[in-house]
Parts: sequence; structure tokens; C-alpha cells
Amino acid sequence: MSSISTQRHAIAPATVLRGEGAWQESIPLIRGLCRRPLLLGRSAATAGLRQRLQSDLEQQGLESHAAELAFDCCEEDLERISQELGTSGCDAVLAVGGGKVLDAGKLLAHRLQIPCVTVPTSAATCAGWTALANLYSRSGAFEGDVALDRCPDLLVFDHALVRSAPARTLASGIADAMAKWYEASVSSGASRDGLVQQAVQQARVLRDQLLLEAEAALADPCSEAWVRVAEASGLTAGLIGGIGGARCRTVAAHAVHNGLTQLEASHGQLHGEKVGFGILVQLRLEESVGGSQLAAQARRQLLPFFQSLHLPVSLADLGLGESSLSQLQQVAEFACRPGSDLHHLPFAVEPADVLAALVSTTTACPALSSLDG
Repeated sequence: MSSISTQRHAIAPATVLRGEGAWQESIPLIRGLCRRPLLLGRSAATAGLRQRLQSDLEQQGLESHAAELAFDCCEEDLERISQELGTSGCDAVLAVGGGKVLDAGKLLAHRLQIPCVTVPTSAATCAGWTALANLYSRSGAFEGDVALDRCPDLLVFDHALVRSAPARTLASGIADAMAKWYEASVSSGASRDGLVQQAVQQARVLRDQLLLEAEAALADPCSEAWVRVAEASGLTAGLIGGIGGARCRTVAAHAVHNGLTQLEASHGQLHGEKVGFGILVQLRLEESVGGSQLAAQARRQLLPFFQSLHLPVSLADLGLGESSLSQLQQVAEFACRPGSDLHHLPFAVEPADVLAALVSTTTACPALSSLDG
């Protein structure tokens, strides 16, 4: 008899279109979901692209209403755009952009129980795939995450759209995707659940592929390596979370990210850049508090790899090299707050441990050098 209780998984979008020209091929599918989608975006850098996509929709007989986030995915924006949805008569949300726009689109569709279409404009996160959304304050500080009842109805991963994003976004997505292994292998513990075990091994394969091909992908966005790496970061990482469920999601790496967002000086860094730094902090905790020499070895392997991708590996790289002790204590305390995913580590961690780990990943924080041990 199985010892596993009944579980519910939101594994994947109902339909995924991927490849060159995926956007054009998606329009008949969008027309099958709705008649008047709300086209949601934010970044000024994608404004022209969104106008073009809106024109494509209208040429195919779809009316659309454009809306923009003023901040990150925050309640104030969500309330305002919910009202727009109501007055404009929109019957679906089509989110075009990066992770925070995609999260906002998913959350709006979830709350209003209407279809959701995600169109990532980079491979910086797997937000276009998942049944999860992160909420932030108006100022960009992480507040919490929301589990959704399903993944998007349609994910359009158009290689041409994603390829047009800066290389920095793909490097960030690589770091975020690699966290799947470093976190899932810890959060799963000694799980006897077959799906969890399989998801963890898929996370290991994902890590290995990124270690092998990340540099080649960034060097040539027209290469097959780029396709594999971009899809690994934007798609496969989300699949792993869907198959494995909560036991294969976040631990200390994302908890550190959440803590770092409490400091305004970190807001210029991308999500995956902070998560990648969080991986290094997690490995330092596993080594210094958990006594793992394997973690120490993994950290030595990742440092030059991240540096080769121009990812931040120190507080200074994150723009926090001059942070005060009280500011970094704020980061550590938020990362350790009750209910934090950091507590999925198999040993107890205190804010002082996180503070020491934050500092020991850097060589350029003079005011705190006495803590580096």
C-alpha cells in the first residue's frame, strides 16, 4: 500500500508553443481562448514590441486593451488593473514581458478566473510556465508568494522574441535554473516519492547541461546551444517544479534573494542574479553550519563558472559592497523569518549564520571584513 497521501500538481501549461515564429502560430489558439485579451506589460524597452503584438492580434480579429504595471507585481497595481479588466470587458490576460509581468498576469487571471497567456520576452526566469506568483511591495521588496490553481492556458516561447533580450537576461536565467538542483536536492530530503526523486534527477541533468553549454549559448545566440540553454532556463526549470511540487522548489538561495530585495540598492540586479548569489550563500551555509565538504567543493566549482557568465559573486558585485552591518542584518533576518523556505535546510540556521555566509562570499565589503571567517 502506498504511503504517499493524495497530492495535486499543476505541472505544465495546457499548451506550449516554442520555436521561431511561435507567436504568429499562437494567435489562432489565443482566439480560441478569448475575444478581448488584456495585453499586460511594463518595461519601456518592450513597448514597441507590445504594440506590434497588439497590431498582430487586431489583424486577426481580436480586440485588445493594453495595460502597464507601474511597479513590480504588487497589490496596488493588481487592484488598478483588475478594475481596468472589469471596465474594458476583457476576457483573458495576455502577459508579455519578464518574470514580474508574467507573475502579475497569472495572478490577475487566477483571481478573476479567466484564461492566461504568457509570452516571455527573455529566458531570465521560468515564470511563464509555473503556477506560482511572487508579490512585491511598491518599492520592489519581496513580500510573499501565491500558489495558483493552474499553470497558464498557453505559453508562447518564441525564440525570436527571447533572442532579442540582452545576454544578461539569459545569464540570469541560467543562475535561476541552476538553483533547481542546489535547492531541490536539499528540500526533497530522503523523499520516497517517485515523482520527487525523478524531478530532483532532472534538476541535476539541467544543471549539468547548463554547466556544459552556458558559455557557448551566450557567445552565439544563433546556435543550437542557445536554444537548449534558453529553453532549459525558461521551460525545463518550470517543469521540474511542477513535477516535484513544493518539495522541489526553493530553499536558501531564493530566501537570500528575498532578503536582498529588502535593500533598495539591490533592485538594479535581476532576479536570477540575486538567486545565483543566494546559491553561493546556501552552499556556504551547508559547509559552515552543516559541515558539508561537498558543498564547499560545489561552491569552488560555481564561482569561476558564474564569473565567466559575468554573474555577481559578491556583495560588491550586487552593488552592496558598502552596505552597513544593520542593512545586512536586515537581509539575514528576512531570509530567516518564520515560514521562510530557508528552513527547508536540514539543519537550524540563525540570522547570524546567514550574515556570516553573506560576508564570506565577498572580498569587497570593508566595513564588515571582521565578520569574514
